Formats: sequence, structure tokens, C-alpha cells
Amino acid sequence: MADRVIDLGNGFWNIRGTLRIGGVVNVGTQSSLVRLSSGDFLFLDSYGLRDTVARQVRALTDDGRAVRAILNLHPFHTIHCETMHRMFPQALLFGSDRHRRTWPALPWQPDAVESAQVAGRFPDLRFSLPEGIDYICQNERVHAGSLLAYHPASGSLHVDDTLNVLPIPGLLRRLLRLPRLTFHPTLGQALQDRPGAARDFRAWALQIAKEWRDARTVCAAHSATLAIRPGSFPDHIRRALDRAEPVLKRFESKRA
Repeated sequence: MADRVIDLGNGFWNIRGTLRIGGVVNVGTQSSLVRLSSGDFLFLDSYGLRDTVARQVRALTDDGRAVRAILNLHPFHTIHCETMHRMFPQALLFGSDRHRRTWPALPWQPDAVESAQVAGRFPDLRFSLPEGIDYICQNERVHAGSLLAYHPASGSLHVDDTLNVLPIPGLLRRLLRLPRLTFHPTLGQALQDRPGAARDFRAWALQIAKEWRDARTVCAAHSATLAIRPGSFPDHIRRALDRAEPVLKRFESKRA
């Protein structure tokens, strides 16, 4: 499927991109464009905008001049950081420690993207870092940790990997009793090796379910966007937790 921009209303646009494994299988990726109350714009995650998508973004952002910042939320999503910086060189560039190590020549801001200082600079958004799991795992195949960003004005949640939208048809999903929203399959490997890590992860998930209960769209990196009924986000999170419970209990039993 071609790259496209999805207008989710009230100043939030989700950009569905292409990411091919081995140059063949497209697992998809994303970026989101947010219009701030100041009139400026920021990006959530980097993606090398092309053709029609690039033209749409430039038309919205005064030919790119209104882009104030680029917030790279997932420490293992680094491919397009340099490309996006070249496209919007005036934008403040934020990332994790791993972004800075991967692209040391880029002009990163001193505050890490997951810090309270960065959250305070962008009050139009709400940020949350999962508790109980590593944000940057030593095992680079484990990508369950990411910084989530919620835009209350549009009810849009931008999440890379921590939450996935299962691309399974509704009838088959109901027959298999699968939830539409699920936690990343490497969750068990991402849990911190300490007592209480699984408990802390559950508590964190229920907390965002409560605080972001008015979410209307979940934008997941490698799967899809999911439109949900307002007020139903807590139910989706509880079902995702139910599905993850065997993994969490196995972790707890090993450390009992």
C-alpha cells in the first residue's frame, strides 16, 4: 500500500509509511504530524516523506517552515532521523540516548525525549513511558519499550511497538477470541529483571487506560490505525492485559 496521510481531526495527522524487511516484505512504519495550539507543528517519529505525502505536509506547514520539533519516540526507530533532519533543518531534534549514539553528528537537543523537561515543553500532548519494562533493551531484537504520546484534542494515541493493532478480520478474530489491541510479543523479554516488574507494568497499563479513556484512535507503527468507541479504551487495554497475563505470570513465577 502506498504511503498516505490520515487526517484524524483537530490538528493531528497520522502518516502511514513503508518499511520493507529484506527489501521485500512491507511491515509498515509511521510518523504523526501535530498542530500545536501556538500554530506551530511537530512530528512524532521520523519518516522520509516522499512525493504526495511530502507535498501534503509542506502545504500544511508553510513549506515546512512551521515545523518546530521532531520527537523520536522509539529508541530502535532510527532509520529516517537524518533524512527528516535534512527536510526540516530548523526543527529541534529530540531523541533517546540510542538515537544520539546511532546518529552522533546530528544536532540533538540535550534533554532526552522521554524526560519530564521535554514533556513540559509540549503541553498539547501527554506522554507516558511504560513501567516495569526497559525502554532501551540490551537485546536489540526486543522492541516492546517505547514512549507513548497522546493528543487529547483529537483523541489520537501514537504508539510504536508497545501496543499493536492485530490486522486480523473481525469474524476470524472473534472466532479465535483475540483482542484487536495487543501488547508487543517481546513483552516478556522486556520486563526488568527485578521483583514487581510485572506488577508495575500492569499498574501502568491500567493507569493510561484511565487517564486516556477518551482516546478515539490508536495509531500503531507496524500494523494500522484503530478507530475505537469513545470511552472504550480501558476495555481494550484490559483485554490486551488479559492476553498478556500468561507471560506476566510466568515471569513472576520464575522470580518468586
